[in-house]
Amino acid sequence: MTAILSVDCVEKINKFYDCGAYNEALAMIENIVDQIFCEPLNVAKIFGSPDLDRLCQSIGEAGLKRLNERSVRRLRDNELDIVGGHTVVYLVSKLQPSGGHTAALTDLIRHSLPSRSIVIVTGTCGRTDRNAVKKKFDDLPDISLEYVPRGNHLSKLEWIQRRLADLSADTVWLFNHHQDSVAIAAVQPGQGYRVRFYHHGDHHLCLGVYLDYAEHFDPHPMGFYNCRDNLGIKNNHYLPLIASDLGERPARLGFLNNNELVTCTAGGFNKVEVPYFIRYVDVVPELLRVTGGRHIHIGKLTPIALWRIRRGLRRYGVDPKSFVYVPYVSSVWRALHEFGVDIYVASFPYGGGRTLIEVMGAGVPAVIHKHCTSRMLGGFDMAYEGAITWRQPEELFAYLRSVDAATLGQQSRRARNQYEKYHREDILRGALREGHRIDVPSLRMDFQPDAFLQALQNYREVTLRGVLYRLMWRNSRHWQALLGRLF
Repeated sequence: MTAILSVDCVEKINKFYDCGAYNEALAMIENIVDQIFCEPLNVAKIFGSPDLDRLCQSIGEAGLKRLNERSVRRLRDNELDIVGGHTVVYLVSKLQPSGGHTAALTDLIRHSLPSRSIVIVTGTCGRTDRNAVKKKFDDLPDISLEYVPRGNHLSKLEWIQRRLADLSADTVWLFNHHQDSVAIAAVQPGQGYRVRFYHHGDHHLCLGVYLDYAEHFDPHPMGFYNCRDNLGIKNNHYLPLIASDLGERPARLGFLNNNELVTCTAGGFNKVEVPYFIRYVDVVPELLRVTGGRHIHIGKLTPIALWRIRRGLRRYGVDPKSFVYVPYVSSVWRALHEFGVDIYVASFPYGGGRTLIEVMGAGVPAVIHKHCTSRMLGGFDMAYEGAITWRQPEELFAYLRSVDAATLGQQSRRARNQYEKYHREDILRGALREGHRIDVPSLRMDFQPDAFLQALQNYREVTLRGVLYRLMWRNSRHWQALLGRLF
């Protein structure tokens, strides 16, 4: 079912709920969030919906009543010892072999108290490559992956609620994708397990943000302060992103070897091919013209993006071999050392939080884009003190022209210090201890939205070219999600 987004969509969902059409209601909620999510104009504008969360919970409550009395009874506190031990369920929508979501999940499981861990994949937001993902969890003790059987939204909801009853879990972590109505409906208050919501869907509309009985965790300072100060979630907690320490930058690498500057960006098409007033594919060729060095791109790009980069290289007379495209690496940290990267140019317009942590841990200097609209999108609040920021491309180019090895060495030490202070593995273990709260890093003071660039961006979005580009982007995201669910 494909719902047309309209102002009365909540009323339509209520009508489905009132007549017991729970599957249709859940499907419509997912479709509405998906449409809002796929519209670039909505990014960092809307973060949650109390109405949609309430509707999911009402449907889940009705579904719970459909379970037989024996299943409900097994969920109660006085029978939590049936299976013995400490059981934690992680409810996820989809898993990918790369990206920050799966990495954050495995980090959390690895550093939690010893427990029986069960990851339940709802499958409502696309297909999971089971063989590829299994390798990510092979080194974790006492963990199992379970996949909800294929079916409609209601059958998935019933399966999950029945499975939670069977498991008698102590804790259920919600690691849901933005639009996963089934996951948010499945958990319910007063069922013998504590609910913890991991807010990784941080700069889009995400279901679950307003579950008032759930413990709310934000993985970076931008999200923490946004939820507390702007969304009114006063009891949220900070749970820092971390990365395993793979070692400092080797002294043998040095900087600017043979007077060649090696830059790098890590991010998929969903980070760098988003409609914006400047485009990554246009900046890279000019960056190489300015530096005369090499630029490494890690992450999948579309064929159109690769064509535009290579066309730009030809226009500037830049050797095409200076652009190195690497669709996937098992570790950004190691790749930075292997390629001898001097400067990491953070992905834009959307930054990558966990990737930046690997960059800082690896002791690589970073330059961060300041998004013209929202500090949530660039991620520069996570960078080390003194990291170079830029908004217009000429600011970036001017820095790259003037930088020297001594400056890069100082930046490298600051980056590594930031990692050691805020993103070591033991810091996450401490944050997970009951009653232990860690300090939330302060936001940087030098961020200001640029009204002129916002106006320019808005103008570009409403031109015929901008409308067509956004339509193509929305349809691309929508069809990817749909095909993922079907196959």
